[in-house]
Amino acid sequence: MRLPLTSHLDAGPRDAPSGQGGTDGAPGTQRDPAVAAAETVALVLEEDSPLPETAADVMELARRLHGHISQLGAIVPSRAYALSSAQQLASVGVPDGHVPSRVDLVKLAEATQELVVSLRTHGVAPVMQTRGRRWLRPRINVLRGSVFAIALVCLVLAASVPRT
Repeated sequence: MRLPLTSHLDAGPRDAPSGQGGTDGAPGTQRDPAVAAAETVALVLEEDSPLPETAADVMELARRLHGHISQLGAIVPSRAYALSSAQQLASVGVPDGHVPSRVDLVKLAEATQELVVSLRTHGVAPVMQTRGRRWLRPRINVLRGSVFAIALVCLVLAASVPRT
């Protein structure tokens, strides 16, 4: 049995124009990193999830867990013990061999799970990136109406000027 590397939420189309990969299609939405990390951890640690069969599956899961550790590391307070141990595990590459690579994958998943628990216990909200002022884009009919009104005002002004 092959291990599905994408959850049901990740498998959908990504049509958020900001490139954030929102799942509900709303522009600019971003998934909670703790939820995404918990889903990947569930792929590795749940009892009913199958073991990865190939080295490529192990590498893909390890890559995803490294990414979650990086994302959660920016949110979790730096004084958390779970952060330093998870970053230390993430800095080491996946070892060669069937059993050592699976053991390392489980350790990475457990460290990521500790980060998620630490994030939830500290109650830290994700850091939102601030953007510059964004102007709302008017609809096309508003633009057409504005152009028509300006043209009408110009026509009235031109007609009201006395001829010499």
